[in-house]
Amino acid sequence: MRRIAVLTSGGDAPGMNAAIRAVTRTALAKGWEVYGVRQGYAGLMAGNFVPLGARDVSSIMQHGGTILGTARSSEFKTEAGRCKALHALGSFGIDGLVVIGGNGSQTGAYHLSQMGFPVVGVASTIDNDLYGSDITIGVDTALNIALESIDRLKVTATSLERAFLVEVMGRDCGYLALMVGIAGGAEAIVIPEVETNPDEVVRLLSEAYRRGKSHAIVVVAEGAKYNAEALAAHFREHQGEIGFELRVTILGHVQRGGNPGAFDRLLATWLGAEAVEALARGEHGVLVGQIKGEVRTTPLAEVVANRKPLDLSLLRLNDVLAR
Repeated sequence: MRRIAVLTSGGDAPGMNAAIRAVTRTALAKGWEVYGVRQGYAGLMAGNFVPLGARDVSSIMQHGGTILGTARSSEFKTEAGRCKALHALGSFGIDGLVVIGGNGSQTGAYHLSQMGFPVVGVASTIDNDLYGSDITIGVDTALNIALESIDRLKVTATSLERAFLVEVMGRDCGYLALMVGIAGGAEAIVIPEVETNPDEVVRLLSEAYRRGKSHAIVVVAEGAKYNAEALAAHFREHQGEIGFELRVTILGHVQRGGNPGAFDRLLATWLGAEAVEALARGEHGVLVGQIKGEVRTTPLAEVVANRKPLDLSLLRLNDVLAR
């Protein structure tokens, strides 16, 4: 192993830059050359490589997003696209690849590894839906951004005796909604993993109003069957039952855009450095993640074949606390 490449793929996550920095400087300390791949797998197929030195990754870890850029590529999902990527890697004399990203990114990493190329993945997605890591890069920062938004909404909700329906990201995983709902004291949480009866949410809001609460918060995951738009339409039909005046806030991509907090910077640094160490000891075709407080590797074959479960006992806990 003398020359490696690193790329970020899929949705950006706060902390990706810290991971790029850790990969680069750990590899340089071993005497290796490092190349960054711009625009994810699309850039990999196009041979969009740039050399990275220690100074190229200076003062980047405090910034959100990724200095290498990221993109989604349908072409890379084909065997022809992956062959094109392997040709580009070979033409630059790359011996190993580090892929920083979530489910789609690590699926791509798995397919490359199955074609015989040494690849190590780094768990990074704000959705926290990636098997092989209890928590992934970007989650903590995204949670804190969403929580700050809910805290702010509570102020105006209390002043005007309103209910706010707050939609958070997470694709088809309810982790962000569940955790920010509990931390934000939501009256109800709607997630894809549990079928929701919108009439039950109406009942919860109505009960909160009759108990004399001055505000109410419903946190809903974007991937739920009854997302913000669907719930809002249902609530409008039952406005008289709810009591509160209703408003809708969709947080959207604002959750991705924050500067990473201390936890995400540290996690990204640990995982990025370990990805290089794994390549150095000849371990590849694996994902580097944090499991039970320790940095560990999981075969990419297991990562792509499994779905990380959500602890639904926390949803029941929120039902108790919301009373």
